[in-house]
Amino acid sequence: MTHALHDPIRHNAWATAQVLECCRSLDEHILNATVPGTYGTILATLRHIIDCEMEFLHRLLGQENALPWQPYEGVGFDVLLTRAPLLATTWEVFLASDVDGERPLPPDEGNNTIPAGVIIAVVLYHGNEHRAQICTILGALDHEPPDITPWAYAFAKGRIRA
Repeated sequence: MTHALHDPIRHNAWATAQVLECCRSLDEHILNATVPGTYGTILATLRHIIDCEMEFLHRLLGQENALPWQPYEGVGFDVLLTRAPLLATTWEVFLASDVDGERPLPPDEGNNTIPAGVIIAVVLYHGNEHRAQICTILGALDHEPPDITPWAYAFAKGRIRA
């Protein structure tokens, strides 16, 4: 039996990969563009998605992030292209583990623990929100954003057929 989190988590990784693929051929000017109401530039937003997700995932696994980015470190598109598949593979390790949504995780701040299921929800929401912002930037610059809906994922992965 497949765990109920497989499709949501795999969609999350797939959607990030689709945005990266869409942005692969863009020049630096577009990668460094932003529009009001978004997190930042396309490149900064992609870095933010992947960096935060990696931190949360390692928290869920009870591990230290083996590849943390330093605040001063410039991360280019090539690094993001190598980190995203690594992140997807690490999610598969998580999905193969005994996922307990009630397992308490240490807080970021304060004294109260956070259930693992809440962290998973945060990761999925966070990625969706910022990928949508990148699609907004692309659309505002007359570039066709990728279809990253769960339906597109399901068709692409053969989970459903037309």
